[in-house]
Order: sequence, then C-alpha cells, then structure tokens
Amino acid sequence: MNEIIKSLNDRKSVRVFEDKEISAIDKEAIINAAIQAPSAGNQTMYTIIDVTDQELLTNLSKSCDNQPFIAKAKLALIFCADYQKWIDTFSIVENNPRKPGVGELLLGCNDALIAAQNAVVAAESLGIGSCYIGDIMEKYEYHKEVLNLPRYVFPVTMIVFGYPTEQQAKRKKPKRFDKQYVVHENTYKRMDDKTLEKMFVDRANLTPEVPFEFNTWVHAFYNRKYDSDFSKEMTRSIKAYIKDFDDE
Repeated sequence: MNEIIKSLNDRKSVRVFEDKEISAIDKEAIINAAIQAPSAGNQTMYTIIDVTDQELLTNLSKSCDNQPFIAKAKLALIFCADYQKWIDTFSIVENNPRKPGVGELLLGCNDALIAAQNAVVAAESLGIGSCYIGDIMEKYEYHKEVLNLPRYVFPVTMIVFGYPTEQQAKRKKPKRFDKQYVVHENTYKRMDDKTLEKMFVDRANLTPEVPFEFNTWVHAFYNRKYDSDFSKEMTRSIKAYIKDFDDE
C-alpha cells in the first residue's frame, strides 16, 4: 500500500490537540495544497478564511454547537463557496449580468469541499490532525455578520487542525460501511429493511467489543443527531442562506 492511500485509510477526526504550534512552513503547505485542488472550470469558486484571532475562534467554538476543543485548535480554516468574486468580476465588463443561482452555489460548495479535503490530506501527511466542523452552516445571521460574508458567499465547512494527543493518535478509527453497501453499479439500488439493518450489523461486527442492537441504536441516533435542535437549526440557516443567494 502506498503512503498516500495508507494515510487516507488511517486518517480519523481529532478533537484533542497538543499544545504545540503548527509551523508557518507547514501551515503554508496545507493552504497551498488546498489551492491546488481541482475546481469546476478552474474557477476556484471558494474562498478560505484563515481564523487567526483567538477571540473570534473562541466565539466560533460557542456558535458551532458549543464545542470547546475548537478554541484550542492551532489552525482553523473556513472554506466558503464564493461566487461573489465572479459576479463582481462580470460586473466590470458586462451590463447587468445574470444573478447567480443555486447551480452556482452548489458548484461553489463542491469546489470548497474538494479544496478542504486536500488540506486535510496534506495535514495528515505532516502528522497534523484535523476535524471538520459542519456547524459553521448554522446560525446564519451571526456567522454572516461576524465573518463579513457578502450575499454570494456561503460557509460550507470549517476545519480545525492540531497535533493529536497520544490518546487521540492511538484511538481506533470508527469503522466504515462495507463497500457492497456504498458502491452501486450503474444505477442507484434502494435497500430494503433487511439490507439496511444488515449494513449496520456488519459494521458493528467489526468492533464486537461495542454492544449493538439495531432498533436501539437507530432510535438513539435519530434523537441525538437527526431530530436534534442543532440539526433543525442547520436546516433553517441553510434555507435562509439559499433564499438570500437565490432571491430575485
């Protein structure tokens, strides 16, 4: 197995960091790796916000579902879908250019997430851990104001980086679903109840030390994640972002 694939297989989210700074050289390498990511039409429909202000980072740790470890990150990058720079560019040359729509928004989200993953992979290769923070999509009004986001800019994800503690480095990576449940050939194959249950049971059997009962697990996950206040707030915020982005 080559080193890149091994790194991808080994990588897991890190939420406890050592009190060790990331060097300027490594930070530059991570950001440059992100910028080298492919983008639709080479348009780079994203902007990266480098959060260097500790007070801002602390406030973001609170607004992003009250996760204190965010404030302790040694590097925090917010990847934003950005069509503002393109519409501003078009406005220099074109008279009354067409307003961007949800197509441009989704392409920008693709660009931003591809660049974000490049940053994560680069960090992992340097021994630097990372964690995606999707909660940056919540609290639309607050994040728009505190990050000074114009109309056609949407914060898709934040990534926090730092050197993992020994406990985090040795922590087992959560098991993924087996390939048979993830890869469909040619067309989408909707799974029936038995197959869905087997998908979860098969994954649980890879870590037999953790007790697993399908109905109990799904019920708890539904309440903890899907039907939670923060999940509903994310939906509300994203609807507000899209309304502003696509409003004629």
